[in-house]
Amino acid sequence: MNWSDQTRAMVAILLVVIYLAMCIFIYCVQRRKQQQAIRNAAALVPAAKGAKPWLISYASQTGFAEELAWNTARLLHTAGVPTRVASLSDTSADDLMQAERALFIVSTYGEGDPPDNASLFASKLMHTEPALPHLHFGMLMLGDSAYTHFCGFGRTLTAWLQARGAHALFDSVAVDNADAKALHDWQHHLSHIAGTSDAPDWQAPAYQQWRLAARRHLNPGSAGNPTFHIELQAPNEQATWEAGDLLQVRAPADQQRAREYSVASIPSDGRVHLLVRQERHEDGSLGIASGWLTEQSALGTMIDVRLRAHSNFRLGDNLHRPLVFIGNGTGLAGLRSHLKARAANGRQRNWLLFGERNAAHDFYYRDEIEAWQAQGILERVDIVFSRDQAERMYVQDKLREQADVMRAWLAADAAIYVCGSLEGMAGGVEAALTDIMGAAAVEQLISQGRYRRDVY
Repeated sequence: MNWSDQTRAMVAILLVVIYLAMCIFIYCVQRRKQQQAIRNAAALVPAAKGAKPWLISYASQTGFAEELAWNTARLLHTAGVPTRVASLSDTSADDLMQAERALFIVSTYGEGDPPDNASLFASKLMHTEPALPHLHFGMLMLGDSAYTHFCGFGRTLTAWLQARGAHALFDSVAVDNADAKALHDWQHHLSHIAGTSDAPDWQAPAYQQWRLAARRHLNPGSAGNPTFHIELQAPNEQATWEAGDLLQVRAPADQQRAREYSVASIPSDGRVHLLVRQERHEDGSLGIASGWLTEQSALGTMIDVRLRAHSNFRLGDNLHRPLVFIGNGTGLAGLRSHLKARAANGRQRNWLLFGERNAAHDFYYRDEIEAWQAQGILERVDIVFSRDQAERMYVQDKLREQADVMRAWLAADAAIYVCGSLEGMAGGVEAALTDIMGAAAVEQLISQGRYRRDVY
């Protein structure tokens, strides 16, 4: 071996050592944060001597269930009840065996599946049969009745607990799209079992009227439904949000149910941007919210909206990691907000995989994407147009085609953000990642917060 070969070998070894050291450092930081969160949760109310804290366990895809879990803990706090708050995946069999009372606040992902931070609990613990006759529990189930399996995961979890011998403290409470009456029922049950009646009602943030400032048809001539770039102007300069957050829109035709849209901009843009596909029913009528935003309201109209934090789709601990953004259709909105934030902060090492129908009509925000690529913000771009070739090709197919590249990015500690349709794309992407990395590796990505989804 000549001197040059020895040098290359030493450099390679040094790089491996540095990479391993980084992995260990990141693991230790995450572990300390997790342990601190557990200590903080346990210390929310000091337990009286001999008293066991109530376990409050949540399963949250967008962060709403987690928020309600902490609200629940604070309500019990007013009655002096000690609590411990944890995600469902951080809830072990020992936790269930040790607890005498537990409250579960769980949402449903898609058609009956567990949210990401409950997937490990569902795939491992729910396939075991611990004896839980000592456990008394309450269940708050969050869902959307537009789905066939409304609150499906909450009902599955309830049945599993009862099959293990656990006893329900009261009938499970099902919440349809943050319905205020159902949340009040949950509070009523908590106040009754905790012996307190002075807890304030939980109120969702009030809607504000924002001005419809701009609207642009992005895909004239497309084989798909019309898609629009929408801009909404806040009534003041105080409105703020983070990349990955959501905007709830309430249309005049239905004041009870809000439609959520991924925000496609960052605060420095000055306005909330949305990417909205116009929905049209079989009878020719327009979708309630999409029709209001894209056609029925004139520019200058005041729109009822409220911002909602989407903690699971924010960057969080992934800020300094390489990022892989995967999406299709109007899912580009949530990815665009992250790319805008990355560009503003000079963060490179970004990879975009995006799919739509035809390049001629459906390449949304093409100029921006090509500019980010030229500036080095996007290190890699793979755009898939399903109908531009004889054989249909989708994002998940491109992912399998680039399997070696994906393995290399994940080996470099990359995180994956998926935004778009639940049917087809999101499931296909997860299947492709499982084929590429293996099921255990995908589970590990979820547990590390390195695989995050905003799908609908």
